[in-house]
Amino acid sequence: MSLASAPSDLPDLRDYAFDWALVDVETSGLVPRRDRVLSVAVVTLGPDGEQTGEFSTLLDPGCDPGPVHVHGLTAERLRGAPSFDQVAERIGALLEGRVLVAHNAQFDYDFLAHEFARARLRLPVARRLCTLALNRRVDPPTDDLRLGTLAAHYGVPQLKAHDALDDTRVLAGVLRASLRQAARLDLPLPLVACPPRQDAQFAPKPPKTPCAFRNPGRLTPGGPLVQGMKVAVTGETRTARADLVLRGVAAGLNMMGSVSRHTSVLVTDDAAADSAKARRARAEGVPVIDESAFLRLLGDVRPGTSHEGTATPEPARAAQPVRMTEAGPSPEAVPTPDAGPAPEVVPSTQAPHSPALPALPTPRTPEPDETAASANPGRKRAARPRGPLSGRRVLVLGGTHPEAVAARTRVVELGGAAAINLSAGVTDVVVLDGGRTDRRLARITALLLPVHDAAWLVAPVVTEASGAGGGRPATHVLPRGGVVDLPLPNGRGPADRWTVTASWAQQTACEIDVVTFVLDEDEQVSFDEDFVFYGVPENPGGTVRLLSDGPTEQTVSVDLATLPPSARKVVVAAAIDGSPTFGDVGALHIVSGPGTSAAALAQATLDAATTERTMLLAEIYRRGESWRLRAVGQGYDHGLGALARGYGVDVTD
Repeated sequence: MSLASAPSDLPDLRDYAFDWALVDVETSGLVPRRDRVLSVAVVTLGPDGEQTGEFSTLLDPGCDPGPVHVHGLTAERLRGAPSFDQVAERIGALLEGRVLVAHNAQFDYDFLAHEFARARLRLPVARRLCTLALNRRVDPPTDDLRLGTLAAHYGVPQLKAHDALDDTRVLAGVLRASLRQAARLDLPLPLVACPPRQDAQFAPKPPKTPCAFRNPGRLTPGGPLVQGMKVAVTGETRTARADLVLRGVAAGLNMMGSVSRHTSVLVTDDAAADSAKARRARAEGVPVIDESAFLRLLGDVRPGTSHEGTATPEPARAAQPVRMTEAGPSPEAVPTPDAGPAPEVVPSTQAPHSPALPALPTPRTPEPDETAASANPGRKRAARPRGPLSGRRVLVLGGTHPEAVAARTRVVELGGAAAINLSAGVTDVVVLDGGRTDRRLARITALLLPVHDAAWLVAPVVTEASGAGGGRPATHVLPRGGVVDLPLPNGRGPADRWTVTASWAQQTACEIDVVTFVLDEDEQVSFDEDFVFYGVPENPGGTVRLLSDGPTEQTVSVDLATLPPSARKVVVAAAIDGSPTFGDVGALHIVSGPGTSAAALAQATLDAATTERTMLLAEIYRRGESWRLRAVGQGYDHGLGALARGYGVDVTD
């Protein structure tokens, strides 16, 4: 069925009418800079949803085809097929002037961008639409958001998975159905302006070998270098900088590109140098030696302590008051060594005294069954009553920022999930003062969703919302500071890729950037490239990637299986570009699960920040041999530069 033949009771679809180019690629691997496209299919649709063109071909990449068990494309089958540069102009003609559409669109776009760059041609795509991101907004009642699952939900036949042409035809049906649902909910499309990702600045650098040793601290006067020491170099040197770095790495030192309070020593032949590294070293009291002394000490580097088998301390609880210093986040009060580990923050099941301003969840000691589950992450925790709003998704409209925060907190305390956007999963709407002027209320009324005032949150009476919520898989709804164990498949280790997706309400006041830091046991990055942000969306080893899913959502993908032993924590944060604050933006919603389209394990709505411009959203951290996810929600008044410096990255250096 085309868009033009949609049922007459649906809203006008003119705002969703574009010329589309639907794309699917099968590839020899997952890294666009390194791997190659083995087959490509393009189906074009007009603004009415009717197909206007189709092209598909196998490609001979001139290399090993990779996981044949996934795509079925053997070297023998690809032999004799054209190379990409032979069909690039034809593909470009189909893409020109159209919105590129794919499921997990950044993957397909990046592979095409790199293939066009190899052919020395321009990829003629200005905007793209990800059907995964679109359905994340629609929120259909499906077990997951994989293309096959969505096809089954929308009644689109699928003949052969991982066949580029069939997947593209299926994608066309999913797009048509998704656009109708977006129109029904009056959702803006998550269109993404496409940067020239084939340019060198977007290409990940060759992997840097992580240092295998823990940082033993600073170099003492007259003392030796020890494996694991963090060493930075600044200024002109007689020996080529690259040679100094290679010799330091070969000796087991951690050669850094910036200086922090955890730097062991700075190497420079100009003690009065005015570089950013030298200024930071003087401010932090980092020892400074010249090149000759460094080369001499390299002749007798003492053995260090391996990262393997070291104990991992439990992170401080997120709800602890925090102040921002020049060095970065610093707790106001640090537990004494004999105080034991900080208690976990878990969802509260007790209602506050007043629905107008319920208190934020407070820490408490885990119950016996929780402690046992923490010691054995593979074991499921005992189910407990979650409250009258269990399984409900509640959207709050209107109110001041503190009032809206209090209402959403109350929803979570009652066992529900707090929504920030209208979607098919919303079951109830709470309208505070001023909420009657929200433009979404007319659509909410047309959808026959139950609408309540603030008093409903005292003792909510639940009625079934027509068509909402049925069949939806349950996820852990975490309060600010809440923790969940990541599953251990087969009792051995976590799923390879784990994602954290952050989303926020559509607004025009500012842009929000999601960033990631991979930290060692000192809460510092091991090297500058472990700071992943919009300018460098992938770290050198490809273990952490930033995916731009739309103007109001971004995803961080972490390969937990290949993180080096030195990586103890992955911090996901958000930073506002410009002078607005999170009080202007409102709540951020995070969803976390294994992979970009799998069912989510946990979700949280984070909106405690008011005057802050940066916010820690989530931490994925080691706990013994397992991993845990913490919903943080801690904001800072400082900008991204100060936050990065606190983790050992000088963004101005």
